Amino acid sequence: MLLTIDCGNTNTVFALWDGTRFAAEWRMATQHQRTADEYYTWLRTMMRLHDLEVTITDCIVSSTVPRVVFNLRVLCDRYFGTRPLVVGKPECRLPVPPRVDEGTTVGPDRLVNSAGGFDRHGGDLIIVDFGTATTFDVVDTDGAYVGGVIAPGVNLSLEALHMAAAALPHVDITHPQRVVGTNTVACMQSGIFWGYVGLVKEITARIRAERDRSMTVVSTGGLAPLFQQSEDLFDHLEGDLTMHGLTVIHRFNKDNP
Repeated sequence: MLLTIDCGNTNTVFALWDGTRFAAEWRMATQHQRTADEYYTWLRTMMRLHDLEVTITDCIVSSTVPRVVFNLRVLCDRYFGTRPLVVGKPECRLPVPPRVDEGTTVGPDRLVNSAGGFDRHGGDLIIVDFGTATTFDVVDTDGAYVGGVIAPGVNLSLEALHMAAAALPHVDITHPQRVVGTNTVACMQSGIFWGYVGLVKEITARIRAERDRSMTVVSTGGLAPLFQQSEDLFDHLEGDLTMHGLTVIHRFNKDNP
Protein backbone atom coordinates (compact mmCIF):
# COMPACT_ATOMS: atom_id res chain seq x y z
CA MET A 1 0.00 0.00 0.00
CA LEU A 2 1.27 3.47 -0.92
CA LEU A 3 0.92 6.35 1.54
CA THR A 4 0.72 9.69 -0.28
CA ILE A 5 1.25 12.85 1.77
CA ASP A 6 0.53 16.35 0.50
CA CYS A 7 1.57 19.04 2.97
CA GLY A 8 0.26 22.52 2.14
CA ASN A 9 0.48 25.77 4.03
CA THR A 10 -2.95 25.23 5.62
CA ASN A 11 -3.69 21.48 5.59
CA THR A 12 -1.81 18.22 5.25
CA VAL A 13 -3.58 15.40 3.40
CA PHE A 14 -2.80 11.69 3.84
CA ALA A 15 -4.22 9.12 1.41
CA LEU A 16 -3.82 5.37 0.95
CA TRP A 17 -3.45 4.12 -2.62
CA ASP A 18 -3.90 0.40 -3.28
CA GLY A 19 -2.73 0.53 -6.90
CA THR A 20 -6.14 1.12 -8.45
CA ARG A 21 -7.96 3.52 -6.12
CA PHE A 22 -7.64 5.56 -2.95
CA ALA A 23 -8.82 3.44 -0.05
CA ALA A 24 -9.03 6.41 2.33
CA GLU A 25 -8.09 10.07 2.66
CA TRP A 26 -7.72 12.26 5.76
CA ARG A 27 -6.55 15.80 6.44
CA MET A 28 -5.12 17.64 9.41
CA ALA A 29 -3.98 21.19 10.05
CA THR A 30 -0.36 21.78 9.02
CA GLN A 31 1.87 22.44 12.04
CA HIS A 32 5.62 22.20 11.80
CA GLN A 33 5.92 21.33 15.51
CA ARG A 34 4.28 17.92 15.05
CA THR A 35 6.59 15.00 15.69
CA ALA A 36 6.73 11.71 13.81
CA ASP A 37 5.14 9.99 16.83
CA GLU A 38 2.19 12.40 16.74
CA TYR A 39 1.69 11.84 13.02
CA TYR A 40 1.72 8.07 13.53
CA THR A 41 -0.66 8.11 16.50
CA TRP A 42 -3.16 10.23 14.58
CA LEU A 43 -2.83 8.20 11.40
CA ARG A 44 -3.27 4.85 13.16
CA THR A 45 -6.31 6.22 15.00
CA MET A 46 -7.91 7.28 11.71
CA MET A 47 -7.17 3.89 10.15
CA ARG A 48 -8.77 2.06 13.07
CA LEU A 49 -11.84 4.29 12.94
CA HIS A 50 -12.30 3.22 9.32
CA ASP A 51 -11.52 -0.45 10.01
CA LEU A 52 -8.45 -0.36 7.80
CA GLU A 53 -5.74 -2.91 8.52
CA VAL A 54 -3.17 -2.42 5.79
CA THR A 55 0.58 -2.68 5.38
CA ILE A 56 2.21 0.50 4.11
CA THR A 57 5.21 -0.39 1.94
CA ASP A 58 5.90 2.89 0.12
CA CYS A 59 5.54 6.60 0.85
CA ILE A 60 5.75 9.77 -1.22
CA VAL A 61 5.67 13.32 0.10
CA SER A 62 4.98 16.70 -1.47
CA SER A 63 5.44 19.65 0.87
CA THR A 64 5.35 23.41 0.41
CA VAL A 65 6.42 23.73 4.06
CA PRO A 66 10.07 22.62 4.26
CA ARG A 67 10.12 22.47 8.06
CA VAL A 68 7.71 19.51 8.22
CA VAL A 69 9.62 17.27 5.81
CA PHE A 70 12.11 15.97 8.39
CA ASN A 71 9.42 14.59 10.71
CA LEU A 72 7.47 13.13 7.80
CA ARG A 73 10.65 11.35 6.72
CA VAL A 74 11.08 10.01 10.26
CA LEU A 75 7.43 8.86 10.27
CA CYS A 76 7.92 6.79 7.12
CA ASP A 77 11.29 5.39 8.17
CA ARG A 78 10.50 4.62 11.83
CA TYR A 79 6.98 3.27 11.54
CA PHE A 80 6.72 1.92 7.99
CA GLY A 81 10.32 0.92 7.35
CA THR A 82 10.59 2.81 4.08
CA ARG A 83 12.47 5.86 2.85
CA PRO A 84 9.91 8.21 1.30
CA LEU A 85 10.24 9.87 -2.06
CA VAL A 86 10.14 13.64 -1.58
CA VAL A 87 9.05 15.64 -4.62
CA GLY A 88 11.60 18.31 -5.44
CA LYS A 89 14.57 16.35 -4.08
CA PRO A 90 17.19 15.03 -6.57
CA GLU A 91 16.38 11.39 -5.86
CA CYS A 92 12.73 11.90 -6.86
CA ARG A 93 12.62 12.02 -10.63
CA LEU A 94 9.79 13.59 -12.61
CA PRO A 95 8.24 12.11 -15.78
CA VAL A 96 9.16 15.36 -17.56
CA PRO A 97 11.45 17.97 -15.92
CA PRO A 98 10.13 21.54 -15.68
CA ARG A 99 11.31 24.12 -18.18
CA VAL A 100 11.75 27.37 -16.25
CA ASP A 101 14.47 29.98 -15.70
CA GLU A 102 17.76 28.52 -14.52
CA GLY A 103 18.02 28.51 -10.74
CA THR A 104 14.27 28.69 -10.23
CA THR A 105 12.78 26.40 -7.59
CA VAL A 106 9.29 25.24 -8.55
CA GLY A 107 6.85 24.43 -5.75
CA PRO A 108 6.39 20.67 -5.34
CA ASP A 109 2.61 21.07 -5.44
CA ARG A 110 2.84 22.62 -8.89
CA LEU A 111 5.06 19.80 -10.17
CA VAL A 112 2.67 17.19 -8.76
CA ASN A 113 -0.41 18.89 -10.22
CA SER A 114 1.30 19.05 -13.61
CA ALA A 115 2.10 15.33 -13.53
CA GLY A 116 -1.42 14.42 -12.44
CA GLY A 117 -3.09 16.72 -14.94
CA PHE A 118 -1.00 15.48 -17.87
CA ASP A 119 -1.66 11.84 -16.95
CA ARG A 120 -5.41 12.42 -17.06
CA HIS A 121 -5.85 15.03 -19.77
CA GLY A 122 -2.70 15.22 -21.87
CA GLY A 123 -0.76 18.41 -22.53
CA ASP A 124 -1.57 22.07 -23.16
CA LEU A 125 -3.18 22.54 -19.75
CA ILE A 126 -3.91 25.41 -17.40
CA ILE A 127 -4.30 24.02 -13.89
CA VAL A 128 -6.03 26.37 -11.45
CA ASP A 129 -5.45 25.39 -7.81
CA PHE A 130 -7.53 27.16 -5.15
CA GLY A 131 -5.27 26.79 -2.13
CA THR A 132 -3.69 29.22 0.31
CA ALA A 133 -2.56 30.89 -2.90
CA THR A 134 -4.52 30.68 -6.14
CA THR A 135 -2.06 29.29 -8.68
CA PHE A 136 -2.23 28.83 -12.44
CA ASP A 137 0.13 26.13 -13.75
CA VAL A 138 0.87 25.90 -17.46
CA VAL A 139 1.65 22.40 -18.75
CA ASP A 140 3.24 22.03 -22.18
CA THR A 141 2.34 19.53 -24.89
CA ASP A 142 4.79 16.93 -23.51
CA GLY A 143 3.72 17.34 -19.89
CA ALA A 144 6.45 19.73 -18.73
CA TYR A 145 5.61 22.49 -16.28
CA VAL A 146 6.63 25.68 -18.08
CA GLY A 147 5.55 28.43 -15.69
CA GLY A 148 2.41 30.04 -14.39
CA VAL A 149 0.83 32.67 -12.19
CA ILE A 150 0.54 33.07 -8.41
CA ALA A 151 -2.25 35.19 -6.90
CA PRO A 152 -3.45 35.55 -3.29
CA GLY A 153 -5.82 32.79 -2.21
CA VAL A 154 -9.52 33.46 -1.72
CA ASN A 155 -9.50 32.96 2.05
CA LEU A 156 -6.22 34.86 2.34
CA SER A 157 -7.84 37.86 0.63
CA LEU A 158 -10.83 37.71 2.96
CA GLU A 159 -8.57 37.51 5.98
CA ALA A 160 -6.52 40.46 4.74
CA LEU A 161 -9.68 42.57 4.41
CA HIS A 162 -10.72 41.67 7.94
CA MET A 163 -7.27 42.27 9.46
CA ALA A 164 -6.45 45.53 7.65
CA ALA A 165 -9.81 47.25 7.98
CA ALA A 166 -11.11 47.36 11.55
CA ALA A 167 -14.71 47.97 10.50
CA LEU A 168 -14.90 44.95 8.17
CA PRO A 169 -15.99 41.62 9.67
CA HIS A 170 -14.68 38.15 8.95
CA VAL A 171 -16.99 36.50 6.39
CA ASP A 172 -17.22 33.17 4.60
CA ILE A 173 -16.95 32.90 0.85
CA THR A 174 -20.22 32.08 -0.89
CA HIS A 175 -21.98 32.62 -4.21
CA PRO A 176 -23.89 35.90 -3.73
CA GLN A 177 -27.39 36.16 -5.15
CA ARG A 178 -26.71 39.68 -6.43
CA VAL A 179 -23.62 41.58 -7.50
CA VAL A 180 -24.57 44.79 -5.66
CA GLY A 181 -24.54 44.12 -1.94
CA THR A 182 -26.91 46.01 0.37
CA ASN A 183 -24.95 45.33 3.58
CA THR A 184 -21.27 45.03 4.49
CA VAL A 185 -21.12 41.23 4.46
CA ALA A 186 -22.87 40.98 1.09
CA CYS A 187 -20.57 43.65 -0.37
CA MET A 188 -17.46 41.76 0.76
CA GLN A 189 -18.76 38.41 -0.47
CA SER A 190 -19.65 39.89 -3.84
CA GLY A 191 -16.26 41.55 -4.20
CA ILE A 192 -14.36 38.38 -3.41
CA PHE A 193 -16.53 35.99 -5.42
CA TRP A 194 -16.95 38.04 -8.59
CA GLY A 195 -13.42 39.39 -8.27
CA TYR A 196 -12.02 35.86 -8.42
CA VAL A 197 -14.35 34.88 -11.24
CA GLY A 198 -12.95 37.81 -13.18
CA LEU A 199 -9.38 36.93 -12.17
CA VAL A 200 -9.73 33.34 -13.42
CA LYS A 201 -11.39 34.38 -16.69
CA GLU A 202 -8.84 37.10 -17.45
CA ILE A 203 -5.72 35.13 -16.55
CA THR A 204 -6.77 31.99 -18.43
CA ALA A 205 -7.69 34.10 -21.47
CA ARG A 206 -4.32 35.84 -21.42
CA ILE A 207 -2.45 32.54 -21.05
CA ARG A 208 -4.31 31.16 -24.06
CA ALA A 209 -3.50 34.28 -26.08
CA GLU A 210 0.17 34.20 -25.09
CA ARG A 211 0.50 30.49 -25.85
CA ASP A 212 -1.50 30.96 -29.06
CA ARG A 213 -3.15 27.57 -28.88
CA SER A 214 -6.13 25.76 -27.44
CA MET A 215 -5.67 25.10 -23.71
CA THR A 216 -7.69 22.81 -21.43
CA VAL A 217 -8.46 24.34 -18.03
CA VAL A 218 -8.45 22.00 -15.03
CA SER A 219 -9.34 23.11 -11.52
CA THR A 220 -8.56 21.66 -8.12
CA GLY A 221 -8.63 22.78 -4.49
CA GLY A 222 -11.38 23.13 -1.93
CA LEU A 223 -13.14 26.15 -3.41
CA ALA A 224 -13.04 25.00 -7.04
CA PRO A 225 -16.56 23.45 -6.95
CA LEU A 226 -18.08 26.72 -5.70
CA PHE A 227 -16.77 28.65 -8.69
CA GLN A 228 -17.47 25.87 -11.18
CA GLN A 229 -21.13 25.51 -10.20
CA SER A 230 -21.90 29.13 -10.94
CA GLU A 231 -19.74 30.09 -13.87
CA ASP A 232 -18.55 27.00 -15.76
CA LEU A 233 -15.01 28.35 -15.67
CA PHE A 234 -13.22 25.02 -16.11
CA ASP A 235 -13.23 22.12 -18.54
CA HIS A 236 -12.56 19.62 -15.74
CA LEU A 237 -12.91 19.66 -11.96
CA GLU A 238 -10.43 17.34 -10.20
CA GLY A 239 -10.79 17.08 -6.44
CA ASP A 240 -7.95 14.56 -6.07
CA LEU A 241 -5.54 15.92 -8.69
CA THR A 242 -2.61 16.44 -6.32
CA MET A 243 -2.91 12.99 -4.74
CA HIS A 244 -3.24 11.41 -8.19
CA GLY A 245 -0.11 13.27 -9.30
CA LEU A 246 1.79 11.76 -6.37
CA THR A 247 0.84 8.25 -7.52
CA VAL A 248 1.99 9.10 -11.07
CA ILE A 249 5.40 10.30 -9.84
CA HIS A 250 5.76 7.32 -7.52
CA ARG A 251 4.97 4.90 -10.35
CA PHE A 252 7.45 6.63 -12.66
CA ASN A 253 10.24 6.25 -10.08
CA LYS A 254 9.37 2.59 -9.47
CA ASP A 255 9.35 1.85 -13.19
CA ASN A 256 12.61 3.76 -13.78
CA PRO A 257 14.94 2.82 -10.91
